[in-house]
Amino acid sequence: MNQIPAPALPVRLTQFSHGGGCGCKIAPGVLSELLAQSGVARMMPEALLVGTETSDDAAVYKLTDELALVATTDFFTPIVDDARDFGRIAATNAISDVYAMGGRPIMALAIVGMPLDKLPLDVIRDILAGGEEVCARAGIPVAGGHSIDVLEPIYGLVALGLVDPCKLKRNSGARAGDVLVLGKPLGVGVLSAALKKGVLSPDGLRTMMDWTTRLNTPGLKLADIDGVHAMTDVTGFGLAGHLLEICRGSKLRAQVAFSRLPLIAEAVAHASAGIATGASARNWAAYGHEVTLSADIEPWQQKLATDPQTSGGLLVACAEEVVGQVLDAFRQDGFAEAAVIGGLSAGTAGIDVVA
Repeated sequence: MNQIPAPALPVRLTQFSHGGGCGCKIAPGVLSELLAQSGVARMMPEALLVGTETSDDAAVYKLTDELALVATTDFFTPIVDDARDFGRIAATNAISDVYAMGGRPIMALAIVGMPLDKLPLDVIRDILAGGEEVCARAGIPVAGGHSIDVLEPIYGLVALGLVDPCKLKRNSGARAGDVLVLGKPLGVGVLSAALKKGVLSPDGLRTMMDWTTRLNTPGLKLADIDGVHAMTDVTGFGLAGHLLEICRGSKLRAQVAFSRLPLIAEAVAHASAGIATGASARNWAAYGHEVTLSADIEPWQQKLATDPQTSGGLLVACAEEVVGQVLDAFRQDGFAEAAVIGGLSAGTAGIDVVA
């Protein structure tokens, strides 16, 4: 008598990930050591407007006086179990680096690494379809790419864009007296940790998907505002880590009020209960000596300040007189949670955080 085969169990993509989303980035301290040994800086052509020198979001190469190419790459292991959602998140995250430079995306190339002996082809197709969906929303084609057979699923994009060199927004152009504005609430890393532990609510998952698949389109409007002096997006090194890149590149000190940070409510609850990613601790170990916390900052608040964001929000340094324009640019594109979180002043590069 023939046995009826048992139905296949659904594939959980996160079971393959030792660290999902931007939380699987190489720790900032290790990355600094690797780049310190590189000789690339000695080979920089004059037309390369942005390279590795300030850990910016993308490389920028000047083509003409009015046009420059923005080029970036970003990929990671699964942060969610749904294949199409994984593709959507990874694509959104990669394209964000173009917006963070003030650029307009023009096309993408897919980066695909899949364990072909473990993942059904329809799951892989869904991952690719999710990425294509986001690219279509951004108005760009997936024009090619490269794929390999690996042990963990990996997906992402090379994202290319164009920018007027006069409107280019680096992470190193901030000025003393600038105001800091954050475009998305923090807490995606905590939500991803809660998901892996099986304690994330359905509403929490929907919130996580909403923010991680929302393209940072305000970057295009912000590029047109002269008073926007610096911009980056908050990803794997957390708010503190990416703000430190602005501080180091601009040789300024930041003041941040934790009470003004936009936060995801369920992430606050989970962080308060002790849930966090391993990347949060690695981030603090790498740069905590450059961050001064007031005595009333609690451990869960520190975790959120270092929480790795996948497809996080734009972080903007702008003149005080254009803050209204900056907030309007965010709100016009549906980012009502954008908020002023602090400011920048002369001083030793670093961050002071008060409750």
